[in-house]
Amino acid sequence: MENSNGLIAAYFLDGQGSGKALSWKQLNLPHQGNDFLWIHLDYTHPKARQWLMEKSGVDKVVVEALIADDTRPRSSIMKDGLLIMLRGVNMNPSSNPEDMVSIRLWIEEGRVISTRKRRLLSISDLKDAIVNNDGPTSPGELLVMLSDSLVARMSSTINDIDEEVDQLENEVVESENAMLRQKLAAVRMQVISIRRYLAPQRDTMSRLSQDKVVWLSDIDRIRLREISDRVIRYVEDLDAVRDRAAVVQEELANRLTEQMNKRMYMLSMVAAVFLPLGFITGLLGINVGGIPGAENPLGFKWVMITLFLLVLVQIWIFKRQRWF
Repeated sequence: MENSNGLIAAYFLDGQGSGKALSWKQLNLPHQGNDFLWIHLDYTHPKARQWLMEKSGVDKVVVEALIADDTRPRSSIMKDGLLIMLRGVNMNPSSNPEDMVSIRLWIEEGRVISTRKRRLLSISDLKDAIVNNDGPTSPGELLVMLSDSLVARMSSTINDIDEEVDQLENEVVESENAMLRQKLAAVRMQVISIRRYLAPQRDTMSRLSQDKVVWLSDIDRIRLREISDRVIRYVEDLDAVRDRAAVVQEELANRLTEQMNKRMYMLSMVAAVFLPLGFITGLLGINVGGIPGAENPLGFKWVMITLFLLVLVQIWIFKRQRWF
């Protein structure tokens, strides 16, 4: 049943939570009563694309949406069906969570068709529930279970980002490492990438709870509304994390700037102290006659005393001007 021929999963669900696995030849079975079909395809496989275009009986516009390469979360009512695009965090090995995986669904009375390109663990959860006789009893409940699983898996990713920002805040307080700027920038980019899809998904989930379709019960709408509230909270959490990361990054930039200013200030003070000393020693070092004290054996000593006194006068002036 895995993605060897484009058919990832197909079940004939009995409306009681259990279902029978189907093959390619059995995908057009008629439904009766509460029975319905769920067909999950890899839209990149030629056989899956051919079935969608030629044998699924789905409108061409819907098929094009189900096999589109790039989608954003949205929902559209078309006749008696509902076209839905959702996103979930990428939990595949060696992948970034912010590289969110897309799933597309066409739901009508008696049948659900879903497509994807990359593996989505929420689909595995749904398949396990069917095998354990705890699967969806209607197309509406299948949508609710899938949406709930997608949103639930976002929680750990968002919490990890929040904890990472907390750790970076502590590191900024304890040290002024310039490398922290790169970490903060990476966190902000991660938040922006997730929010890019989560914000429209918030609107999609909110709209789903209000769509008037015959196969979506009042209980399903209530559960979708609860899922929508969770997505709204996640978007607000991402906004808060993004703002905190920006504040921490600004604080780090201010600390590094202050540190640089202190160093430049010290260098400026050293230069100010040695500027008149360098002028005097340079003046005495010119190669012409008439240099005072050139023939005096105590000339060097008096020059050193003069320079020392000049430094003391400069320090007194700097302190008086509160430059120190």
